[in-house]
Amino acid sequence: MQVSVRDNNVDQALRALKKKLQREGVFREMKLKQHFEKPSEKKAREQAEAVRRARKLARKQLQREGMI
Repeated sequence: MQVSVRDNNVDQALRALKKKLQREGVFREMKLKQHFEKPSEKKAREQAEAVRRARKLARKQLQREGMI
């Protein structure tokens, strides 16, 4: 990952870097790897995330169709 610094504006480059890292999910992954997660807990978390994604997608589709 690369961020260019323009006109010695390091603050702006840091904000851009943080935004890119956030989009890639690096911070979330670091937080998850801070402690051991049992395989059963990992499976339950991933299933819950999948349910949330599916509900969000369904909600967006209903909104596009004008139902909500």
